[in-house]
Amino acid sequence: MTNTQPADQEEIQLFKDMVLRFLEQEVLPHYDTWEKQHAMPREMWNTLGQAGMLLVDMPEQYGAAGASFDVCQMIQEEMCRLNLHGLATGYNIHANIVAPYLFNIGTEAQKARWLPAMASGEVLGAIAMTEPGAGSDLAGMLTTAVKQDDHYILNGSKTFITNGNTADLIIVCAKTDPNAGAKGISLFLVDTSLAGFSTGKPIEKMGQHASDTAELFFENMKIPCDALLGQEGRGFAYLMQELPRERLGCAVQAIGHAQGALDITCAYVKERKAFGQTVAQFQNTRFKLAQCQTELEMCRALLEKHMQKYHAGEMSVQDAATLKLAATEMQLTVVNECLQLFGGYGYTEEYPISRFYRDARVQTIYAGSSEIMKEVIARGILGR
Repeated sequence: MTNTQPADQEEIQLFKDMVLRFLEQEVLPHYDTWEKQHAMPREMWNTLGQAGMLLVDMPEQYGAAGASFDVCQMIQEEMCRLNLHGLATGYNIHANIVAPYLFNIGTEAQKARWLPAMASGEVLGAIAMTEPGAGSDLAGMLTTAVKQDDHYILNGSKTFITNGNTADLIIVCAKTDPNAGAKGISLFLVDTSLAGFSTGKPIEKMGQHASDTAELFFENMKIPCDALLGQEGRGFAYLMQELPRERLGCAVQAIGHAQGALDITCAYVKERKAFGQTVAQFQNTRFKLAQCQTELEMCRALLEKHMQKYHAGEMSVQDAATLKLAATEMQLTVVNECLQLFGGYGYTEEYPISRFYRDARVQTIYAGSSEIMKEVIARGILGR
């Protein structure tokens, strides 16, 4: 496991100060441009690595900081609070999902090859589950990996893959036994420099424009047997093992993002005037903001509860689903209410609340939709 021990407040504050300085100097001055260009420079990942912000909770032997899991989550929360949700999503995939898969499941040789390069930003990671005809239904995927002598032949396609156009390493879910359903899925560490790999044009999204989202294609791609991550046929079990951390990360992002939206809205309504008084003086405004604050704090308490369970190794799939459902639905509600309080200005690109609104929408869809989360929770309390 990575460092799951809770961080003390001094450690958190030291890292937070560093993270905020970095974001204010290296990201915020350029982020609007990246959003308009619908792309973030690939070298930004090298800059993040040089600043020590990648894979912070991995052991120092891999060139990482050896910090607490809490620090990794704090970085995502601060990115989202500052309205950098697209960056946070790419960061979450690279540092909070791909790296733990490698660390928890990979061989020592695989970890030694990939983790130091991921910590430095030399290698950018992605994970490829979703296909055009198989989203939440992973057992229905069509991508195959057929073993031949000392290699596998990978064929198929994936879509909606964060970091996909620029990734150097992609964890690919593929069927090694097409007749075994979920038990026929395996995971592979795919080096994108190998022949047979290609990407489609970048996917234009409703929000998170600076985030790279891609279609991936594998055509008779020859990958070595040592690219297998874990055991053959255990892929679905590994996904279920690692998904709780991914969903916890989504909740952290939701809370940070809602807090950021609430902060700028409170500042705006105290300045904006209507009918001879500030918008903040209207009872409707005050009640709306009070409700948003209450819902945000309830989700923050739920997050703290499940962070404690995660540290103790006790956070279940149902716990993670409950947390993601509550936090991401809260995020959409809060950001929507905040935009409404900006009036017509909230619908313009000039005011940052519009980006808060656009970027939040996908949170109840990816990493398991709200509908899937409800099904997971229902199974936990009712059985199959």
